[in-house]
Amino acid sequence: MTDKLWHQLARSILKAGGPPVPINDTLIELLKTLINEEQLKFLLKFRKSLNRDQINSKFDLDEASLNKMLNELMHIGMITAIPSRTTGEMVYRLVAFLPGLLEFILMRGETGAKQKKLAKLWEQLFKDEAEITRINYDIVMNAFKNAPPIDRVIPIEQQIEPHEELTLPEEEVRKIIEKFDIIGVSHCYCRHLKDLLNDPCKINAPRQNCLSFGRTAKFAIDQSFAKKISKEEALKILKEAEDLGLIHKTFHVKGDPFMEELAICNCCTCCCQNLQAFYSGSSPTHTYTSYIAHVNEVDCVGCGTCLELCPMDAIDLEDATAIVNEERCIGCGVCANNCPEEAIELQRTGLRKVFIPAPKVSTS
Repeated sequence: MTDKLWHQLARSILKAGGPPVPINDTLIELLKTLINEEQLKFLLKFRKSLNRDQINSKFDLDEASLNKMLNELMHIGMITAIPSRTTGEMVYRLVAFLPGLLEFILMRGETGAKQKKLAKLWEQLFKDEAEITRINYDIVMNAFKNAPPIDRVIPIEQQIEPHEELTLPEEEVRKIIEKFDIIGVSHCYCRHLKDLLNDPCKINAPRQNCLSFGRTAKFAIDQSFAKKISKEEALKILKEAEDLGLIHKTFHVKGDPFMEELAICNCCTCCCQNLQAFYSGSSPTHTYTSYIAHVNEVDCVGCGTCLELCPMDAIDLEDATAIVNEERCIGCGVCANNCPEEAIELQRTGLRKVFIPAPKVSTS
């Protein structure tokens, strides 16, 4: 009976949002490592989102016991408590697996035995997911293609104003930072996962450079998932990320690029779980962007720097000149920022979706 309850909770978390995750022994063991049976039974009665009055009426617990349960689950990262944008009323929400639970589990940068076990379980879960995709490739790719992207690529700041007279677009990273009075910085959960698995970042990118904003940042700061920083500190973190060729990705309320930003990740190709899932054939790259790279053929000397750095293999050399595959370009600006001849710039396209199917990987 208990095993059925754990599977039931896994299905409830999947309904909270995010891409599909295989409900198997690995996932159940991960949940069992995070919470006890008392917390399991509580979460089974927890709908996707509840306000405090609904919680008080739904659970037969005294105030002290209820507060203790909620605080424990928030500290683990199983639920969040964030004020409603319209009413200001606190809303408690069940956290999805991805993005959500993975990030919270690793955002504090803890390195104990429990965290190492969780890292191995996540790694196995990703392998299980990749195997499912390999066996059901066409079905999985079509499912992802029909779902909305979960992130938006933000171009590197210096490359989005090639002419001084242009009005700076909304996508500019600096403008996102200036919007918010509360900013938090956390450990990059992807790099921390790799550290726990003894496979550290190949370019030694900073570990503490994931940014959260506004109400989301306040929750993360209150629960010690993040520490509060100034706008100046946030801009310094982003500049360092740009100099290393990292990709800015932002996440929005309800996955809607026209709604408020929740967070910015600064992704390297060797650790970012989204990119690793793509390279391993597990899931496609599916993102919003508003830019595309353009090569000035006169200035290009065919050095190949952009080919080596492009995370999507969107650039080829033809007759010693870089050529951009527009269907694969996510407009991240890494090529433009690192071109030694300054032969590449980003051109605004308007908001567009880029969908790149994952490479087919043999099941043998």
